[in-house]
Amino acid sequence: MPSSPLKLFRLLGRTAAGRWTFTRIICAKAPYFASISPLVEELAPSRCVVVLRDRRRVRNHIGTVHAIAMCNAAELAGGLATDVGIAPGQRWIPKGMSVRYLKMARGTLTATARVEVPPADAPAREAHALVEVRDTANEVVFDADITMWVSPRSR
Repeated sequence: MPSSPLKLFRLLGRTAAGRWTFTRIICAKAPYFASISPLVEELAPSRCVVVLRDRRRVRNHIGTVHAIAMCNAAELAGGLATDVGIAPGQRWIPKGMSVRYLKMARGTLTATARVEVPPADAPAREAHALVEVRDTANEVVFDADITMWVSPRSR
């Protein structure tokens, strides 16, 4: 059975306005992500694509997209990919994040997360959401490995 966010995305995600509305709903649930004004473009079990537009509020002192704005986009993509990938009897929480800043980030950026989640009957364990952030030239400017703790839901 699909998760609530996946059901909602399947309902709304067919249009640009629907994807915008879906993203605003997610940002209302987790308000910190609203600080970067992301847009969830794709969402499927264990995969999520988030777009981050380059605007003044996400830039650093040298005029490039700020590293923490990319961290936020990566965590949003990784979290949603994990959330819609796990079984209904599981829950998750981020446990750690390793990042690499590979080149100056300019322009619209696309964060793509993939995660291999544990089987529904697995004991608590780590899963890794791997996220690449690419620029408009399709070059990787940033990548992240987000360690997710996936465990059975308490009864």
